[in-house]
Amino acid sequence: MNKIILVAETGSDITPQLAEEHVIYLVPMHVSMNNTTLDDGKFPPEDVCAYYDKTGQVPKTSASSPGDFKVTFEEIHEKYPDAHIFHLAYSAVTTASYQSAVIAAENMDFVTSFDTKHVSVGQACVVLEVAKVIKEKPDITIDELVKEAEKIRDKVKMCFIPDNLDYLRAGGRVSNAVAIAGNLLHLHPCIEILDGKLLAKKKYRGAMKKIVPKLIEEYAQNNNLSKDHIYFINTPYLSKDLCRLAEETAVKLGFRSFSWMKTGCVITCHGGPGAFGVVGMSE
Repeated sequence: MNKIILVAETGSDITPQLAEEHVIYLVPMHVSMNNTTLDDGKFPPEDVCAYYDKTGQVPKTSASSPGDFKVTFEEIHEKYPDAHIFHLAYSAVTTASYQSAVIAAENMDFVTSFDTKHVSVGQACVVLEVAKVIKEKPDITIDELVKEAEKIRDKVKMCFIPDNLDYLRAGGRVSNAVAIAGNLLHLHPCIEILDGKLLAKKKYRGAMKKIVPKLIEEYAQNNNLSKDHIYFINTPYLSKDLCRLAEETAVKLGFRSFSWMKTGCVITCHGGPGAFGVVGMSE
């Protein structure tokens, strides 16, 4: 067994299969609908869309609590008493999960928390790359691994583009006027994760089938993404035609491999259905 066990939030959108394969423990973030708070990952993200369609409101998301982390940390420590726990946190400027983990581990010297400064599949990319390092260097120390994680974090690049502005409007991130004008003009803000923050850096105009290839090409070029692998973000109801177009574009640009990762409930509350995203690592 590895001397270091990885922990991340469910908001990383790491699948249960990948978590099992790489021995990654997932701590639930939370989503509130109909005055009921549910664990992210315990219900399909399509339910988020159904709730919005019914109420016109976006469900509220909330961080993993200190109690959530305490349960997980104690479970791991009981099972692997000699292991060090490395928590690779959802961006600390977007949620209180990182602080919750620090509080939970106050008297646990076998826990280290690290701010990935990423969300969703960007965070997943950091976690999975760190898992590769552990596999390649099973005797690595936690201090050495933190340094490796810092390098990986800085290389990971992520952006996503919503199909429309309805969820951003409902969540209070853009005004009604901006959302109406944006939808009428077919404007799609490209939201990048920069130093942990979600920032709209550029607007694309037109149909998604025209935007997706352009977005992939420009984002890959502007960030000098490694051609070894690229992740595509698959949200509820993203069309199969767009998925096929993204794959064809990746091949055309010379990417040697690609994979799809579906958003869970947390990021679906921000981007809505039909959103598309790109995650890669800069050279």
